[in-house]
Amino acid sequence: MGRRSGGLIGLWAEQQRVAQRQREGQQQAVLRQQREAERALRARERDVARMQREQRAAYRRHRDADALRRTRELDERVAVLEGLLAAGCREPGFSVESLRRPEEVEPFTPGPLGEPVAMPDQRAYHGFGARDRFERDWYAAQAAEARRLETLAAYRREYDAWAAARLAEVRTHNAGLAGTVAALREGDADTVVEFFSAVLYASTAWPEGFPHEVSAAYDRARRELVVDWDLPGYEVVPEARGVKYLPGTDQDKEVPRPVTQRRALYRRVLAQTVLLAVRQVFAADRFGAVEGVALNGYVDGVDPATGLAARVCLATVAVARPVFDRLNLELVDAVECLTGPLAGRLSAKPEERVAVQPLRQPDQVGSDVVSQGEGEEPDLLAMDPIAFEGLVAALFRARGLQAVTTRRSNDGGVDVEALDPDPISGGSIVVQVKRYRNTVPPSAVRDLYGTVQGAGANKGVLVTTSKFGPGSYAFANGKPLTLISGTELVELLHRHGLRGRLGPGAPAAPVAEVSSPTEASDDFNLLGMVWTGEVALDVCALVCEGGRVLGDDWFVFFNNPSTPDGSVAMVAAAPGDRAAIRVGFDALPPRADRLVLVAAVDPEVNPDADLGGFTDAGIRLRDDSGTELDRLVVSDGRQGETALVLGSFRRRAGGDWDFVLGGKGYRGGLAELVGDFGIEVE
Repeated sequence: MGRRSGGLIGLWAEQQRVAQRQREGQQQAVLRQQREAERALRARERDVARMQREQRAAYRRHRDADALRRTRELDERVAVLEGLLAAGCREPGFSVESLRRPEEVEPFTPGPLGEPVAMPDQRAYHGFGARDRFERDWYAAQAAEARRLETLAAYRREYDAWAAARLAEVRTHNAGLAGTVAALREGDADTVVEFFSAVLYASTAWPEGFPHEVSAAYDRARRELVVDWDLPGYEVVPEARGVKYLPGTDQDKEVPRPVTQRRALYRRVLAQTVLLAVRQVFAADRFGAVEGVALNGYVDGVDPATGLAARVCLATVAVARPVFDRLNLELVDAVECLTGPLAGRLSAKPEERVAVQPLRQPDQVGSDVVSQGEGEEPDLLAMDPIAFEGLVAALFRARGLQAVTTRRSNDGGVDVEALDPDPISGGSIVVQVKRYRNTVPPSAVRDLYGTVQGAGANKGVLVTTSKFGPGSYAFANGKPLTLISGTELVELLHRHGLRGRLGPGAPAAPVAEVSSPTEASDDFNLLGMVWTGEVALDVCALVCEGGRVLGDDWFVFFNNPSTPDGSVAMVAAAPGDRAAIRVGFDALPPRADRLVLVAAVDPEVNPDADLGGFTDAGIRLRDDSGTELDRLVVSDGRQGETALVLGSFRRRAGGDWDFVLGGKGYRGGLAELVGDFGIEVE
């Protein structure tokens, strides 16, 4: 019995030991898992801490780099100011020859009209009636080719007339330059003042933020040019010397420039500006017109002597050409040169606007003073080209932009370069100036767009003394282009305190009244209709004042293919178009303010049809060379309707034209539609 009992106890004890070992193993496994989890957590914490340190280090490097960049910008700005005179002296002097235009015009480009109509190949016709089908298609192709040749010849005649007018304009301009040179050699006071004022006004040697305002007079007896010239204010010198990043407060701190250093630099800037302006006058004088220059530099502000707003003279000099020519301006100390050998005057405290007495002023000459923004309004059509571009640049500056005129040679088609400082909507702007009397051709707008793309600019602006046709507005639609007509330009000038008019005593550019679109303007437009579907349509046009047609003769359709003056006419459609209307917008009567285009089902061809199949419709807008400018989308037709207003070209207040989408349908066909426009249909 004892052995049996002991065996049971031993077995039980062994089971207990095994269970204990299992429990211990499980506990050890749990502990191992806990230790591994703790190790993983610590590793993650170390990784996070390392990433945070790296991020903080990267953030600090970024802020340090940004502070360094801003410091370098300040250094570069100061370097430009320090080297203003030397850099300006390396620029070539302005030349009248740079204004000469090449006597060339754009080549004739017939576009799709240059491609002959493809003739049918008899080998492609098979089966019953093949010969009849071939002959029918062959005669149709022959007729289409004849229409193409006729239209192409008309386009060529229009191009030849335009090219001759353009060459005549260029030659007139170049001949005028020869007259300008002769007048300068003779010392004509008006020409001398206008030319050298434009030289200073249009110069690109001045850094951003420098003013470009000039008033001048010419003493013909002494052959001396007397100039009042605007100087930059004290703020042109950066107040900060550099920027430092403070990691403790996570802020940038501007390191102030020592006051004595800033004041000294400002005096050097003023002296350099005066010397450079005098140098530009002498460098541009290749005619012996100017033997001496008296120049006074002004800033706007408060006169400390009176406490009132005033223009304060901070620098003045009067120098003869032989004395000035002996100077090596690239090496001189500007302040010492101005106040020493040239015996000029420079304010001792220009930052406080302490004035000096001008040596000689334009109004002391007695006549021939030209000053922007004063006196009689200048005629924009007769203004000197350089002065006109300068006036446009002044308009942009008056609107809060930075703007300068470009160098006359190799300007890439850009007359004014502007910069809108707005951080969201701003950017670089290229401006072209067209002093035209007739409508600006769409090709000029296309050229501007190419210039914008080539220059990488944000926007392009085309300014003219004339106006634009619908082809120009259609091309500009949806593109970063702005078109400013002559009347809009005059309005903008007056709104911003500048002056200008179009023609002698006229508030706006005159619109010639002529009897045909060919004689009226440099261009016309071809409105080609396209649509899908088999329905036969009549496309018509109504010349209206408001919502009423001018008269029955001004409703252009199949039985009346042209208006009385020929400004609107039905013409053969270009390849790819299903109908076409030719329009000379400049030739439309002055009281006509809209041209309405409509389409109606041809009841003789499709008596039971409606406009349900009239889809994918559009107007292909072409210029006078046949080049497609844009496609104007119009509304699709609807079932049950047999006539539709496609849209209308409407005259703007300035004489330009915009397209307005139509869409109104009629169930009563063309008769009901034209009745709405005042035409009585029996």
